[in-house]
Amino acid sequence: MDRIRRQFLQVAAMAPMGLALPWFTAHAGQRERDLNFYHTHTGEKLSIVYHDGQEYLPDSLSNINEYLRDFRTGELHSIDPGLLDQLYALRQLTESRGVFEVISGYRSPKTNAKLRSRSKGVAKRSFHMQGRAIDTRLTDVSISNLRKAALTVKSGGVGYYRKSNFLHLDTGRFRTWG
Repeated sequence: MDRIRRQFLQVAAMAPMGLALPWFTAHAGQRERDLNFYHTHTGEKLSIVYHDGQEYLPDSLSNINEYLRDFRTGELHSIDPGLLDQLYALRQLTESRGVFEVISGYRSPKTNAKLRSRSKGVAKRSFHMQGRAIDTRLTDVSISNLRKAALTVKSGGVGYYRKSNFLHLDTGRFRTWG
């Protein structure tokens, strides 16, 4: 616990410099990185090691691409490994043992256009269409605490949807909304 707290404080100190996530993943690099998912729309579960401590695992990345497919159309797209590292860093920083509940991973342009026609909150050029975004929550961390951790890491977009109880994370430039 003290080690993680020290890491969190070190990461928080580096966040204004935009160095938090690279620092964290560099220090996590000597060990396996794993993630646990539950997809709220399909009911599918995935527990996977995606990095062996030295490199990303191609078969695992392929499994994640399949898992985070556009569940409406079945279309696949490569998921940015940096997005997985963001999730991993957030799980470590929050000391979570929970599961990431997936609301949305990859979205095809067709799905994105359909959702955009129904909601002003869907971006025309969404990072979801590039495999660079996820809408999620973590089962044992409040959405407000997950948001605080994401803001500390300062890596990519952080959209806070309090009423819908999820966080949007992406690998674009750092920005926040919600």
